[in-house]
Amino acid sequence: MAKITKDTTIGEAIQIDAGIIPILMSAGMHCVGCPSSAGETIEEAAMVHGLDCEALMEDITDYLESVG
Repeated sequence: MAKITKDTTIGEAIQIDAGIIPILMSAGMHCVGCPSSAGETIEEAAMVHGLDCEALMEDITDYLESVG
């Protein structure tokens, strides 16, 4: 299973597993295709969008473990 952490950029995370896109979108991160997302970490994006990074990472980790 590929490792995605809060320090992984959105661009890297999507390359690791594009299946996380619905998780990001449902959390309110509709900018997954935005050029700035390529260099923005999950933690930075969560902060910009006012999201709980730990809860978002839990959702991503749960998804990765379910397909892993």
